[in-house]
Amino acid sequence: MEKSYEVTIGVLKRKLPIIPISSTVAIASFVLLGDTEMASYAAAELVKRITEPFDEIVTMESKGIPLAEEISKITHRKNYVVLRKSVKGYMAHPISVPVRSITTDESQTLVLDGNDVLRLTDKRILLVDDVVSTGGSLTAAENLMAKVDANVVCKCAILAEGTAATRDDITFLGSLPVFSI
Repeated sequence: MEKSYEVTIGVLKRKLPIIPISSTVAIASFVLLGDTEMASYAAAELVKRITEPFDEIVTMESKGIPLAEEISKITHRKNYVVLRKSVKGYMAHPISVPVRSITTDESQTLVLDGNDVLRLTDKRILLVDDVVSTGGSLTAAENLMAKVDANVVCKCAILAEGTAATRDDITFLGSLPVFSI
């Protein structure tokens, strides 16, 4: 098996290391954190493709954060909401749902700070992530938004991995294969 995979997103190319995540599966590891050029470029390209009007931007901790920030700047939003992976001491009346991801061995939690509930209630939500694979994180985020009567109108990511590339409910810029070991 190759040791890396080159992905092209518009005019940008990235060489991604292929990392085993189980005894039978490996992925091309795309890490947006620290890649300012990619976050800025991808945000601009995604905004061009988002056709549904939205009121609020919501992302999941942590690799979607730079993309959500860039989208918020381009669309002139003053802020966005980050769903955390654990309850934090500063949170008031947090709301949570379980989440399972392809890159984690155990079940995790996705948490919305109760301070953000009123801001999201009855709002149209743009969900932002860096890579969608199994869709577990997006589904958990959608479940959390439903708990607070928020309406997810669009889901976007830079990349769709494996079978996620065949989904028509996500706006994305490129795809990644999943590798058999």
